[in-house]
Amino acid sequence: MSREKVLERLRASEGCVSGQTLSEELGLSRAAVWKAVESLRRDGYGIEARTRAGYRLVSVPDALTESEIRSHLGETRTVGRTLCCFPELDSTNNYAKALAQKGAPDGTAVIADRQTSGRGRMNRSFQSPKGKGIYLSVLLRPVLSPEHLPLVTALAGVALCDAVEKVCGARPGLKWPNDPVLNGRKLCGILTEASLEAETGRLQSLVVGIGVNVLQTPEDFSPEVASMATSLLQATGQAVSRPRLAAALLEALDRMYADLERDSLSQWRAAYRRDCVNLGKAVQMIPFDGGPRETAEAVDVDEDFSLIVRLPDGSRKTIRSGEVSVRGLWGYAE
Repeated sequence: MSREKVLERLRASEGCVSGQTLSEELGLSRAAVWKAVESLRRDGYGIEARTRAGYRLVSVPDALTESEIRSHLGETRTVGRTLCCFPELDSTNNYAKALAQKGAPDGTAVIADRQTSGRGRMNRSFQSPKGKGIYLSVLLRPVLSPEHLPLVTALAGVALCDAVEKVCGARPGLKWPNDPVLNGRKLCGILTEASLEAETGRLQSLVVGIGVNVLQTPEDFSPEVASMATSLLQATGQAVSRPRLAAALLEALDRMYADLERDSLSQWRAAYRRDCVNLGKAVQMIPFDGGPRETAEAVDVDEDFSLIVRLPDGSRKTIRSGEVSVRGLWGYAE
């Protein structure tokens, strides 16, 4: 596409590039170059035109487009090599699952600027306003037994923390089992969904969905979640580049996936234990079936990322993410 060729050439130049040079190098007519520049300007690219000097790229939009994300994305082994970007989807997880059924390759990433039906765990709604967050799903095809699927969700939480730290300099914590938090409030939602072969129970595909609150202000959150949610803008005071963070997240997920396939997870487990904000603190265990809450002290995380707690009578209990929800005594995470 001519506009992508023009954009790539302008990115590569430190100064102005004449229309004649663009025409000759890219094999385009002068009129096609002008139309490409005007199209890019309409999409928010700041392109300066100087008489007898040419065009210069002076600013780029905070857009979750393939060209903007790839401008920050390094070489990856699997994740993000196929990248599908959309202004709006009902759910990036739904779209990625549909792609999986059509045979999409391992590591395919789906990113949307807005979701109309974003979902979290227990089918809870995940608010996904336009221009504010990153809504990303990755299709994976690991050789993994179904009972080890919770590993992937926990590892994705560590990958998100790595990406935020790389871009912002601030590292989130992890509220067990997989909620990245900053200043005691939820920054991100992670939902992993699996497709199993009916006859054998073999894992066919796995979709890891991640929704990150990036530029939301308090007014962007509904009253139901305002007291427990935050964004990178709120927590750090930084207006973070969404394409840059999306690229960093794809890179982190690619590293995670490579180590998962090699069964080389010791560093990931150590990072999870370090980041888990619940350890050493009293927590409330809230059964999903509506049973009575229990209070215990979170003392460790085992090899499968299950939480080990000490009950008031001194006994220990191992709980798994599908059994209970955990909250702090004094707030969402603390």
